[in-house]
Amino acid sequence: MDKPNNKKEDADAKQDTPSDDKSTTKAKDKETKKNDDELDNAKALNEEEIRLMKAYSFGPYDDDIKDLEKGSKTLLQDIENAQGIKESDRGLAPPSQWDLTSDKHALQQEQPLLVARCTKIIEKGQSEDERQYMITIRQIAKYVVDLGENVAPTDIEEAMRVGVDRSKYRIQIPLPPKIDASVTMMTVEEKPDVTYDDVGGCKEQIEKLREVVELPLLQPGKFVALGIDPPKGVLLYGPPGTGKTLSARAVANRTDATFIRVIGSELVQRYVGEGARMVRELFQMARSRKACIIFFDEIDAIGGARVGEGAFGDNEVQRTMLEIVNQLDGFDARGNIKVLMATNRPDTLDPALVRPGRLDRKIEFGLPDLEGRSKIFKIHASKMNCDRLIRWDLLARLCPNSTGADIRSVCTEAGMFAIRERKKMVSEKHFLKAVTKVIKEYKKFSSTPTYMVYN
Repeated sequence: MDKPNNKKEDADAKQDTPSDDKSTTKAKDKETKKNDDELDNAKALNEEEIRLMKAYSFGPYDDDIKDLEKGSKTLLQDIENAQGIKESDRGLAPPSQWDLTSDKHALQQEQPLLVARCTKIIEKGQSEDERQYMITIRQIAKYVVDLGENVAPTDIEEAMRVGVDRSKYRIQIPLPPKIDASVTMMTVEEKPDVTYDDVGGCKEQIEKLREVVELPLLQPGKFVALGIDPPKGVLLYGPPGTGKTLSARAVANRTDATFIRVIGSELVQRYVGEGARMVRELFQMARSRKACIIFFDEIDAIGGARVGEGAFGDNEVQRTMLEIVNQLDGFDARGNIKVLMATNRPDTLDPALVRPGRLDRKIEFGLPDLEGRSKIFKIHASKMNCDRLIRWDLLARLCPNSTGADIRSVCTEAGMFAIRERKKMVSEKHFLKAVTKVIKEYKKFSSTPTYMVYN
């Protein structure tokens, strides 16, 4: 019964809609006409009204503010003038300081040079001015040439890279040695944040390391007074996770010497002679520094003992190792360079590499004792929000035959237990659970007993 009524109401609504639209349009037209009439009747402002608007549009401090802004702009301009030319991200001066005429003249005066290598210096007489130089230009030929006008004979040495002109191939400029970018990237630019206090359980080893590395660099006069040469090479050996790499980082933090870290596998290259070339450039870069520490980590990757005739890859590894041996005590002076090597397998190293004169001191990093384990716990827990009543000696007793890496894993796992329980502080209960999980349950994955046999 209700459906016909609904249809009737819908029909009435549809009929009312056009009338509403017409009324809205009429209202808009009326309002627009009214605005147009007001614009036609508008009058321009006279001078008195303009003066009043200008007088009241400014605040009482507008003049002072304008003076301050003007003075600050003047000061900023003076500062920019005093600073001089400011370098941009692109290394270009502002366009106002460009001198295109002189730049074009300089480009016309410059001559493009070829890169060559001076292979031999030929002496013709007793005077240095009578020398001639044999150069090799890649993919062209060998030439015997003279020096340019702006080069002194003392600036050129054999095996040096030089720049020669394209017409008579005369030497115009000596060039610095070319070092591979992969070798340059091995330099640690920033000091590590690890100090001797951050290394626990290695007190005796650190003292020996400081005698060999730190003392000759910081106090060389003591060795000169006694007339002895300080040891130049150290071998750090022991099971994994006992603090060998950490101690080397602490040494780099303590001294101002350039620290170069090399992974043994980085020197294993695909092509013949590439690994040996990288070793030469590595020591060449180290000699150019005032003092340098070279740290070879995982040296057993390239320092293995030579056994018979192996495959091609083994021969290339042996070439790299022999180049390291040559650099350690070759004819070229090593300068103020200290060499550290770390390995987990000292029994696999070549005897020629570890003999005295090359690696003078061998330092064993064994498992930490009870006192050392307790100190390692305290070092890692110092950065954590822990309960003050934790018995560190008890935890150290529960971790026998554990390395520093194992104890660090225990501390991390204790923090994970606290997070699972939504606690804001790590308690002794969490550490006991972590000891059970890491030391006892993960014991089957530990390689420490195996490496203890090799060490």
